[in-house]
Amino acid sequence: MRIALGVEYDGSDFCGWQRQRTGRTVQGCLEKALSVVADHATSVICAGRTDTGVHATGQVVHFDTGAQRAMKSWVRGVNSNLPADISIQWSAVMDPAFHARFSARRRSYRYIILNRPVASALLRKCVCSVYEPLDVSTMAAAAGYLLGEHDFTSLRAAACQAKHPVRTIHRLDVCRRGDFIYIDVTANAFLHHMVRCIAGVLIAVGTGEQTPVWVGSLLAMRDRAAAGITAPAAGLYLVGVEYEPQFPLPDTAWLPAYDQPGAVRTPNLPDMTG
Repeated sequence: MRIALGVEYDGSDFCGWQRQRTGRTVQGCLEKALSVVADHATSVICAGRTDTGVHATGQVVHFDTGAQRAMKSWVRGVNSNLPADISIQWSAVMDPAFHARFSARRRSYRYIILNRPVASALLRKCVCSVYEPLDVSTMAAAAGYLLGEHDFTSLRAAACQAKHPVRTIHRLDVCRRGDFIYIDVTANAFLHHMVRCIAGVLIAVGTGEQTPVWVGSLLAMRDRAAAGITAPAAGLYLVGVEYEPQFPLPDTAWLPAYDQPGAVRTPNLPDMTG
């Protein structure tokens, strides 16, 4: 039986998603908890492998098991064996053809910037702090150059192991609410550090260091060194994964927001159908 899970986690104290020989990882903790409930060794596949310090409100994973458990028992049982910074939100029996990674059509991330002269003691692991004023209108203009299908060589980590650098960005929005700037991006897939590189490029435009048209030139250069900084991991959240209609999943994803007290749950993700 193939089961999918919706997973939420605070990535601050994890060495990323992927299991490692040493270091605390989300996958390692989740597999350990699942193995207890299933009563057999269990491995999981995720929709998107997140890096050290990156968070998720809408991660999707799948695993195979012969154990017979009610869906609510998977949620409650696994959560009772997980650390407090990981939580299973839902479970669902899936068609054997479902694959958390390869069946995904689109993935969505949110990057959060706290833009004010001083940092936040409480949100230091939840946002990226930028002290210089940022011009959101120029950042939004620059984002337009990244929409569509492009070679994103300039916006991926040097160690990226993807077979090719071409990806399609379906949506890239930048908005300000109070001291917080939100970058919401949806693509068919992402390269290693791609969202953080995008955030770094948009920050350079927002400070006036670069102009929006520079972003178009940057893509043409196909040179990672030309793009400048990679924005910190702390501001990045995996917020949703979209699948084909034959693989219906519960819609519990939410967008983190700090312009109001606490994280604000929203009924739906940004539109991923366009």
